[in-house]
Amino acid sequence: MVSDPSAGTIVLWIVILALVIFVVVALFKMVQVVPQATAQVIERLGRYSKTFEPGLHWLVPFIDKVRAKVDLREQVVSFPPQPVITSDNLVVSIDTVIYFQVTEPKSAVYEIANYITGIEQLTVTTLRNVVGSMDLEQTLTSRDQINGQLRGVLDEATGRWGVRVNRVELKSIDPPQSVQGAMEQQMRAERDRRATILTAEGVKQSQILTAEGEKQSQILRAEGDAQAQILTAEGEARAILQVFDAIHTGDADPKLLAYQYLQMLPQIANGTASKLWVVPTEFTAALGSIAQGFGGVPGTPGIPTPPSADDEGEGSAAQRARSSMLGSSGLTDPGEALAEARRQAEAATAEATSAGTRSGAPFDPSETRGQRPSGAGPTPPATGPEPRTLGGEPDEPEAPQQ
Repeated sequence: MVSDPSAGTIVLWIVILALVIFVVVALFKMVQVVPQATAQVIERLGRYSKTFEPGLHWLVPFIDKVRAKVDLREQVVSFPPQPVITSDNLVVSIDTVIYFQVTEPKSAVYEIANYITGIEQLTVTTLRNVVGSMDLEQTLTSRDQINGQLRGVLDEATGRWGVRVNRVELKSIDPPQSVQGAMEQQMRAERDRRATILTAEGVKQSQILTAEGEKQSQILRAEGDAQAQILTAEGEARAILQVFDAIHTGDADPKLLAYQYLQMLPQIANGTASKLWVVPTEFTAALGSIAQGFGGVPGTPGIPTPPSADDEGEGSAAQRARSSMLGSSGLTDPGEALAEARRQAEAATAEATSAGTRSGAPFDPSETRGQRPSGAGPTPPATGPEPRTLGGEPDEPEAPQQ
């Protein structure tokens, strides 16, 4: 049988193609690129050979094998809530979070089958041991202490695994619902107590401040009333002194007092309920002064005797002294007012006398004896138109008529 040259050529090309594929696959397996923050554990013929760091590495094809790829970054693992019994026999659910990092890839691969599961179980066991020695209040308020104890135990146990535990955090501690309700009531009662205390303190301070303010206001009001009464008394005293000085300065005579009595009498009798009113005892003397002002005879009961020249001099001196004391009061000088009144009286008497003389009626001096004021001059003759004056010498007293 003769061989076919075309069939041998086909077989040859198939073998060559297989060799090429084998070489390409061998080259692909020979080159190994390790990413950053990653390590590869290499085994040669089933045994640990080396650990590849990040970068380009060469493997012996079909002899070296990558056993595991280890992440060297810090990892965060959150474990599900675990029931833990406290020392006061309360079951609480604690959720933990572990922060760890692989420092030795060979130990993490060969020392433990699954280091994450090992860390979880070790965390639960350690947590039960730590929390089991505390009551609920300490468990809720001792998070930092629990975290520190867990980290110390886990770091010591995971060190031979090539794992370093950086932090352990308790994410939540959930007591039973009944205990939560009791805690809420306790907290509400505590806050109500604090609010009541603060309210009482506020009311106390408010009442103290109010009482203090009322005390100060009463003290200030009393001081104001006292000062007002003092000022009122001083004003009344000054007014009395002013009136007293004005009366003495004006040298008021009985005629003025009589005039004031006459003005006040209608006011005394003006009241509708007034059934009886009293005339002052000085009213007779006042009427005598009025009679003297209209020419009454001095010495008659009820008619005062006019002052002498010495008395007038002394009165003028006292009047000038009081005028100097009350110079700024704005009152008219009493001497000038009295002189003006006398001048008006003399003028009125002269006018009345002249009018009677011109009328032709006889003039009887005895008819005007009781009408002339004290200190008037001698009685003029029966005939003559000359008026009488009030500034002359007084007439000699006549014998009373029988």
